[in-house]
Amino acid sequence: MTLLRDHDLARAFDHASHTYDHLTALNPGYRAGLLRSARRLALPDDGAGLHLLDLGCGTGASTRALLRAAPRARITAVDASAGMLRRALAKPWPARVRFLHLTAEEVDAAREGESPFDAVFAAYLFRNVTDPDAVLGSVRGILRPGGRFAAHEYSLSGSPVHRALWSAVCRGLVVPAGTLTGDRPLYRHLRHSVVAFDTAPEFAARLTRAGLTSVCVAPVAGWQTGIVHTFLARNGEPETTEERVR
Repeated sequence: MTLLRDHDLARAFDHASHTYDHLTALNPGYRAGLLRSARRLALPDDGAGLHLLDLGCGTGASTRALLRAAPRARITAVDASAGMLRRALAKPWPARVRFLHLTAEEVDAAREGESPFDAVFAAYLFRNVTDPDAVLGSVRGILRPGGRFAAHEYSLSGSPVHRALWSAVCRGLVVPAGTLTGDRPLYRHLRHSVVAFDTAPEFAARLTRAGLTSVCVAPVAGWQTGIVHTFLARNGEPETTEERVR
C-alpha cells in the first residue's frame, strides 16, 4: 500500500476529524498513555515559566495531556489538519494555550519571534512525516540548549509477537471501525505506517543521529506494550545528576 503523505494525509485527517475522538476513546489506555508520556518529560514546578510545543496536536488530546502534566506552562499546539484543529479549538482551554495551523515542516514559524521552546512533545507524528530527519533537525533548531523532547509514537519493539498483535487488532477492529465512519484510507494508512516505520531501537538511534542526547525509550502500559513507546531526549546538553534521579 502507498502511504498517505503531506496534503493527502492532512485531507484524510480533515475528513476523519468529526469521529476521531469517538474512535480513540474506544482504545483502552489511549489518553492515559499520552498523559504518561507527557509526565515523563519531568518538567519542573508544574511548568511555571516554560513555553512548550505540542507538535502534531490533532484534536487536542495530546495538548490536554501536556497541560495536565505542566498546568502552569504556556503551550503552543500546531497541526497540519484544519479539521482536527477546529475540533481542538471547540474545546475549553486556558488563555495560555494557543493553536496554530502549521505542518511539522513549518514548525520554525511556531516561535513567532519568541525565545526557543523549553520542551517539545510530539504524539503520533514522526511516522506520518515524509522526512523525519528534517523535522528532527527543525525541532533541535527551536528547542533551547538542554531543552527536553518527548515523542509518543507507534513504534514496534521488533518482536514478531508485537507485529502480529498490531496486525490482528487492525484487521479485526481499527480498519473495520474506520470503514464504518467512511475513513478507511486513513485507518489503512495507520496500519501500514506503523509496520513501515522504525522499530523502537531504530527510532532511538535516529534521535541520536539527529544530535539529541540522553536518549531513552520506555514502553506504554496495557495492550499497547511493545507497540507504542515514549522516546525521551535532550537537546545537546546531557541531563544533570539531579534531573536524572527525578
